Amino acid sequence: MQTLRASKCGLSTTQLPSSILDVIDSLTKAGYEAYIVGGGVRDLMLGLNPKDFDAVTNATPAQVKEVFGRRCRIIGRRFELAHVYSGRELIEVATFRAPPKKAVTSTSGMILRDNNWGTIEQDFARRDFSINTLYYQPRKGIVLDFCDAISDVKNKTLRLLGDPKQRFEEDPVRMLRTLRFAAKLNFDIDPDILKIFDVEMTQLLRDVSPHRLYDESQKLFTMGHLARVLPMLIEFNIWKQLFADIKPDISKFIERAAKNTDQRIQIGKTINPAFFYAVLLWKPFLERCDFYQSKGVVPAEARAQAGLDVLKRQATRTVIPRFAETFIREVWEMQVRLLNPKPQQIEALAGHARFRAGFDFLLLREKSGDDSTQGMGQWWDHYQSLSSDEKEIAISQYNRQRAKTRRKQNTEWVESKEVVAEIEPLVNVPEPRSRRARRDQTRNKDNAGRISESASENMSTDQPIMKRKRVKRDLSQVVFGPTQ
Repeated sequence: MQTLRASKCGLSTTQLPSSILDVIDSLTKAGYEAYIVGGGVRDLMLGLNPKDFDAVTNATPAQVKEVFGRRCRIIGRRFELAHVYSGRELIEVATFRAPPKKAVTSTSGMILRDNNWGTIEQDFARRDFSINTLYYQPRKGIVLDFCDAISDVKNKTLRLLGDPKQRFEEDPVRMLRTLRFAAKLNFDIDPDILKIFDVEMTQLLRDVSPHRLYDESQKLFTMGHLARVLPMLIEFNIWKQLFADIKPDISKFIERAAKNTDQRIQIGKTINPAFFYAVLLWKPFLERCDFYQSKGVVPAEARAQAGLDVLKRQATRTVIPRFAETFIREVWEMQVRLLNPKPQQIEALAGHARFRAGFDFLLLREKSGDDSTQGMGQWWDHYQSLSSDEKEIAISQYNRQRAKTRRKQNTEWVESKEVVAEIEPLVNVPEPRSRRARRDQTRNKDNAGRISESASENMSTDQPIMKRKRVKRDLSQVVFGPTQ
């Protein structure tokens, strides 16, 4: 172990929010050891802006609860933790862990229970990556390094503590964390990890709860380097373990959506992680819609059933929460409404709760080369920048263009339709179902045909109707207009 000066590592209390300092000070004042550990320390040393900070202490979760009272909530079964609220911030406080006296694991070696308290020396050995084992005490101004993690940070190397195979078996989610850290920090993966990172190892992710995998997928989508991590998911055979019916192929639409998501995060805009699920599942959704429509199902019902099917299949890998499923289906449904809106509904559509998400989705489709959008993405983009009077003019122009397109389609349909010489009957007689009824109907038609032929043959020029001559009337004597 080596003790480093925090100032030499580029760390200072001025970089820390008041919430984490409040937790550290409260635990220290109560007589416990307390450190900042994990990604917060690592990111500060790399010059990044950490999203959150985690604390670690020798106090048990019950003792942490005594210190903070109603501000603390104990969570977790597999890993028992304390969540401490400081103002609006949430700080996760963990207790030093020791190796389990009797390991409670699954058949594949995944740890099912890990609530054995220990010392700080035992705790660092239980952590996964070396770069996450730096313990920072801000009030003392020191950093404890037990495994030369500072060298891995400087060399930008991602290294697991202990045997990589055993660490992945203990918690298969560490494979996802490996790719996430490598993409986010632009670190090289240690060769010892690459040796065992194969298809057979990734099968262990099937033992992980679909709810937990969904949470990990959200971290991949929201870390700001989604475009970089997607090819890695395919390269390391993780893609098939996360996505059910999505082919391991990054289309132009998915690639553009990933880059757009990263750009929004970098400029500080909010994102909805469910939006990228809507992008990923778009192609399977369209294929399922075509399947139902080929069976004769009306388009609206086909879309509804296809959405249910696709999301249900995805739930076998990652369970998407109900509110996120609703969001995804509404974004898909908005594509139809935005593509061919009625003029009188345009203003209401622009004020719809899902308009922005649906419009972004449509514009991404159009920019990625999807011709089926018919340029409506650009039209809606232009429409939003207009004033009220200009919007009315734009809607009128759209209405005229829409009517013109319809007339053209109707003309083409009439020209392509074959001219039928036969006169259609005024009353459509339904087709008889029984064989006897069909035979009688055919017989009646034949009899009617024979009667009409014989009548025309018998009619001669001697008939009164044939002798009748047309008399030319004198129109000068006719009074036109309303009669008295």
